[in-house]
Amino acid sequence: MPKPGFHGPLIRVNECCWRIPKSYKPGMRVDGLIYSSEEMIQQLVADQAPEQVANVAFLPGIQHASLAMPDLHWGYGFSIGGVCATDPSDGGVISPGGVGYDINCGVRLVRSNLFFKDVEPHRKRLVDQLFRDVPTGVGRGGKFKFTPKELRRLMVEGPRFLLGRGLAVERDIEYTEAEGCLEGADPDNVSDRAVERGKDQCGTLGSGNHFMEVQVVDDVFDEDAAGVMGLQKDMICVMIHSGSRGLGYQVCDDALLMLRGVPERYGIELPDRQLACAPVHSTEGQHYLGAMRAAANYAWCNRQLLMWQAREVFASVFDRTWQELQMDLIYDVAHNIAKFEEHAIGDTGEIKKVWVHRKGATRAFPPGHPEIPPLYRGIGQPVLIPGDMGRASWVLVGQAGSMEQTFGTTCHGAGRAMSRTAAVKHAQGRRIDHELAARGVIARSQSWKGLAEEQPAAYKDVDLVVEVVHRAGLSKKVARMRPIGVIKG
Repeated sequence: MPKPGFHGPLIRVNECCWRIPKSYKPGMRVDGLIYSSEEMIQQLVADQAPEQVANVAFLPGIQHASLAMPDLHWGYGFSIGGVCATDPSDGGVISPGGVGYDINCGVRLVRSNLFFKDVEPHRKRLVDQLFRDVPTGVGRGGKFKFTPKELRRLMVEGPRFLLGRGLAVERDIEYTEAEGCLEGADPDNVSDRAVERGKDQCGTLGSGNHFMEVQVVDDVFDEDAAGVMGLQKDMICVMIHSGSRGLGYQVCDDALLMLRGVPERYGIELPDRQLACAPVHSTEGQHYLGAMRAAANYAWCNRQLLMWQAREVFASVFDRTWQELQMDLIYDVAHNIAKFEEHAIGDTGEIKKVWVHRKGATRAFPPGHPEIPPLYRGIGQPVLIPGDMGRASWVLVGQAGSMEQTFGTTCHGAGRAMSRTAAVKHAQGRRIDHELAARGVIARSQSWKGLAEEQPAAYKDVDLVVEVVHRAGLSKKVARMRPIGVIKG
């Protein structure tokens, strides 16, 4: 039996980047580039994820390199933390494995005018009411119900559909990536089974690594950028991490079934069946893109409704409207998505429109980019990096280096350090909620297993991950957030 891990060549490029040369495997069209530190690289090569980075380099039309962020770990087809761009004019493909099952899983951050001293006396009541009022758990439905006709509109319009229902305000949309709507969404490409799964799950948290977390601004590293976002030390914020729920999962499952045998039909040779793909301009490619965009728009609505419920809970606990509490959305970013973007490619700097696959990775556009809300154009796009529920999360801003190196991309979280099975085994005989309470975090979950799978030890240290992307010039530290209360499935 071969030893687990990656045994191919890994050449150091600089203090933050390592290269897998395309000579490693016949069929690789570009190099692999992994962003990591010396401290973290040994943990990365103990996993099979670098092999997946090399495999992605086989995709037709891939540009520059197959990329991986420092939160890299094993995933379906692509590693989590994997990034690539394909050029449709060069035979480029679209691959559901480069988006993932939880289409547009992402994060949003909400500020408030409350500070730790204001919330601490009410913290237990606040977390308990969030857990009671915000639906969590596997397959759980919520209070927002949509008819099939309404769901079609929601999948086309994104959160703008919720404006008319009084469940969003214009500012919420302005401060969401892509304003919460990918054009070209086609609900007709979303199966009846996916629609059935999604009809009552919009506005629900789900399970796994999804969470709603009450956080305190623990430290500020860039006063100017923090000031633009309205962040101050000891301020209370709410971070929400969820995606497209059962609807998005089913869209991915349907696509992978549709793509069986398709690469061979187009003469595409792949080292891993999980990289199933289709040329962007093919019937199959366009079908998936229409459904993927619809699921992405659904996910933005899901996070909008989760935020709306959080606002209602805060208003109830503190006896003030959410507007009086200034619970404004700072930003919302997608982590699992494919988007058609304009980038300068490689050493030549040729400008191309490419399909950027971000699988467990965050868009990080720099100052001045036209897709950033005007308020943030002077500082760069806010980048939200959740860590584990016992340590920290981060707010950063995108930097010019992301456009030069990674198609405007940075990491998306801490990254798992152990599998869920290993984490449950590691937690035997322990009370994770009590351990978190000793760290000053009130945690509520539907099950012991849910907390065991997501215990802090199951994740890498997010501070180390963030340090890599900061040093690499992909995104810049703004503020560190400390959890004080969390609800999970």
